[in-house]
Amino acid sequence: MKKEEESIEHPGFDGVEVSWFAPLCDGDDDFLGNRNPNFKSNWENTSKIVQTANKLGFRNVLCPSSYQVGQDTLTFASAMAPLTKQINLLVAIRCGEIHPPMLARALATLDHILKGRLTVNIISSDLPGTVLPSSERYARSREVIQILKQAWTQDEIDFQGKFYQLKLSSDPVKSYQQNGGPLLYFGGYSPEGVALCAEFCDVYLMWPETEDKLQGLMNNMTNQAAGHGRTVQFGLRIHVIVRETEEEAKAYAKYLISDLDIEQGNEIRNRAQDAKSLGVSRQSELRDASDEDYYVEPTLWTGIGLARSGCGAAIVGNPDQVYQKIQRYMQMGIRSFIFSGYPHLQEAEYFSKLVLPRLKTVSLPKVLGRVPTQSPKTPLEKGPRK
Repeated sequence: MKKEEESIEHPGFDGVEVSWFAPLCDGDDDFLGNRNPNFKSNWENTSKIVQTANKLGFRNVLCPSSYQVGQDTLTFASAMAPLTKQINLLVAIRCGEIHPPMLARALATLDHILKGRLTVNIISSDLPGTVLPSSERYARSREVIQILKQAWTQDEIDFQGKFYQLKLSSDPVKSYQQNGGPLLYFGGYSPEGVALCAEFCDVYLMWPETEDKLQGLMNNMTNQAAGHGRTVQFGLRIHVIVRETEEEAKAYAKYLISDLDIEQGNEIRNRAQDAKSLGVSRQSELRDASDEDYYVEPTLWTGIGLARSGCGAAIVGNPDQVYQKIQRYMQMGIRSFIFSGYPHLQEAEYFSKLVLPRLKTVSLPKVLGRVPTQSPKTPLEKGPRK
């Protein structure tokens, strides 16, 4: 093991969180740029993907948020709650969209409906129609997170900040999960974002990079979190294409972009709220460093980023190659993966058949001690009615 990897602390549990993706924001197709009406982000399509992921054994599913044609994240997650039994829901919330006490209440309600299967993806991008400097957006997110933590762990919300000044009872917002409430997942690359995650969040989500760059991000986060006496888990949001043979997998990758008009791809990619973020620019740099077939590492293909914002690369290969790449990431210290593929229902089935049975999967909220073994004494469960 390289010396630089020795600073990543072992997570303290055996296994890995394997998650899938719910394309709520107009993000599914049979091949990129096709805009096939059969893959619209409507309830019928996306609910089927999540229910299938639940049956196949995925342990979490990311429900994204963006001002695009599609579905509202919290509404969708609440509707999915009684239709799933095992899978956690990773609900993306954009800080500032909902007044923090009411956001805490909405998340606590959802956590109770899910009986502790809620996880939260913190987003700090601009609100639709507004523009703020990144420092201001992260400052607002910092306040929202502190209010959520007070709501879930203290008897009172007592907060005085630049954006919010509050003094409220926390009874209406107590979460089902204990020991800190739902886990907070966070992805960001600016110094302000990294500092925010290191101090307050539980899982640092990264987009695909070469292994050396991922290691650098992880070492930096580990060191900053240690300065607060904390340990942060690491997650990777990445696409996957797995087939019985390497040739089939690479052929399918080529097929995905076979009818893509580059200008249309740029237009699709620029629709997202985070299209101009530092993270997105890093994905473009990754693609620029790839070979003529868009491979930047032997099994890391960046062609998928030609027509989508955000996560812009996929693991491509046969079952052994994909499994070995995941194992390599796990050796680096990554213990949470959010996979996806086009189209999402089909690729979930391929992955669950060819790779998932080889992985020992866990629920992060359970192994990190957030889900109580008995009904908690919250106002919505076993607590007294005042």
